[in-house]
Amino acid sequence: MKWVQKSSKNRLTWIAIAFVLYGVAIFVKLLYVQIVQYDELSTLAKENWDREIPFNAERGEIVDRNGEVIVTNALAPTLYFMPAQNENKEQVADAISEVLNKDRTQVLKKLQQRINLVKLAPEAKNITYDEAITLQQMQIPGLYSGIDYVRAYPNGNLLSRFLGFTGVDNQGLAGIEYEYNDILTSSSAAIRLYTDAKGTPLDHVDDEWKDGKDGATLQLTMDIEIQKIVERALSQAMLQYDADQALAIAMDPNSGEILALSSFPTYDPTNFSEVDSSIYNRNLPVFMSYEPGSTFKIITLSAAIEEGVVDMEHDEFYDQGYTMVEGAKLRCWNRSGHKHQTFSEVVQNSCNPGFVELGQRLGPDRLLDYIHRFGFGKKTGSNIAGESSGILFSREGFGPVEQATTSFGQGISVTPIQQMQAVAAVINGGTLYQPYAVSKIVDSQTKEVIKEQQPIAKAQVISEETSEQVRHALELVVANGSGRQAYRDGLRIAGKTGTAQKVENGRYKEGDYIVSFIGFAPANDPKILVYVAIDHPKSALQFGSVIAAPIVGQIIEDAAPILQIEKQTEQIERRYVWGDELTERIPNFVGLKKDEVVDKLHPYKIVWHGEGKSVIQQIPSENSRILQNDTVHLYLGD
Repeated sequence: MKWVQKSSKNRLTWIAIAFVLYGVAIFVKLLYVQIVQYDELSTLAKENWDREIPFNAERGEIVDRNGEVIVTNALAPTLYFMPAQNENKEQVADAISEVLNKDRTQVLKKLQQRINLVKLAPEAKNITYDEAITLQQMQIPGLYSGIDYVRAYPNGNLLSRFLGFTGVDNQGLAGIEYEYNDILTSSSAAIRLYTDAKGTPLDHVDDEWKDGKDGATLQLTMDIEIQKIVERALSQAMLQYDADQALAIAMDPNSGEILALSSFPTYDPTNFSEVDSSIYNRNLPVFMSYEPGSTFKIITLSAAIEEGVVDMEHDEFYDQGYTMVEGAKLRCWNRSGHKHQTFSEVVQNSCNPGFVELGQRLGPDRLLDYIHRFGFGKKTGSNIAGESSGILFSREGFGPVEQATTSFGQGISVTPIQQMQAVAAVINGGTLYQPYAVSKIVDSQTKEVIKEQQPIAKAQVISEETSEQVRHALELVVANGSGRQAYRDGLRIAGKTGTAQKVENGRYKEGDYIVSFIGFAPANDPKILVYVAIDHPKSALQFGSVIAAPIVGQIIEDAAPILQIEKQTEQIERRYVWGDELTERIPNFVGLKKDEVVDKLHPYKIVWHGEGKSVIQQIPSENSRILQNDTVHLYLGD
């Protein structure tokens, strides 16, 4: 019996110890759960209880080089409904359909979904602010307004084919909106409502705010004022010439920064579904590839001068209207020929046989080397969506005829952005810069620059001396040659015309041309380079000299004050030809007496203002060039 008692006592002792240890373990576990794991478990529990009402942060803005807004956001709330908080879905559907003027049946169908939180889209997505306020004032249980945004365009369709657009979820679908979508996209904020399974708010848990982050700001190299000038000019050209398409690029030739980029016809990015997809999917200045025509002669000219195979003022060329190469007759646009010319006059007259001669002096290898050196045959690296690479002859296929036609811009295919890159190098002293359209990515909240694009110099393709000679030759083209319609008094515009017949299925299309002009100013120190091409103009002579040259001249004239390009007195005088309107230079009238002015019998009309003995002010100013039938305003005083 004693042995049994002792055994029982030991067993009871171990049981007691076990209970104590178990109690200690439970206590330790409780402490661990309540203190160490509290945050983690609370978060997990809240995720089971919470219902998030999205408050979308704003997608990043797109601004111009001066910070002027091009694309921003407009408040457009979206409605959410929590079915567990309101059983009277019929009444909710009545209210929503009445305020929003939507199909009640479709709204009710959405409300009757067996889910915790219903997003009423598309029926109540991106509604107006006033509509959201009206519904919230009704205090409908279970109905919430989530903050949402849509893209807004303060300048309408400006730059639309470059910008692209966003979809219903504010994600980029085309253009730069698509290309930089990750940069522009925001992370959404939200109100977190904590409820039980029936949708009843939990008394012991406060609602919370989940932070979001706005998208970054994209700063472009474009100048919105220059962009307006370019688009206004193209819009007028489309109407005036009944053209199929039109495009333009303006660039700083000393850095590769694109100042304006335009394609017509344009479209409304808020209603992109209403236009043909080819319009918003094709950014013409980088996508369109075609024979450049005579604008390409700038490349042949630059190579010939750099290689020392021509003396522009002393070498002569006789143009009979055509030249023969391997049995092929290659004609000049002037069928009767330009006869005896210096090569400076060959450039002014845009004489095809003269440029064939320059190409032959260079030889096939050197000519093709320079074409590749100037960046043709491959993408420029502009990072603009949809860029093409163009088409060049292979070395094996670059025979005498191909060499000849390439010399004056036929038989090859290039893009406008490639031409801009190449001609910018020709006129800036010989440095080939990579074109670019995005200058900075900026944190929209801290304003800190996340990334900044600097000019990228790819190569030195010609010398400064060659560049100076070409600039002079192209200034003569505008003063005395085929580019005379681009001439603007004091601005020293230089450039080259282009007229290229379009090709379809390997054959030239009769009467279908792309006319172009590439021009820059001032000729002695270029600040802006502009290229304009008009596709199939129908209501005028299809020549770049007639259509595109005056457009470029007007763009440069209007952009000059923005770029602080001042007029110069040292300019090549424009040569008068038959049909030109007669012009006069205005002398300095200030300080002269009225009788002294009247006695001179000036051909233009003079309008007098004020009273006094002498002229104290005049408009236009001294040395301005005006038409002979224009008016000069003189102001008298003592």
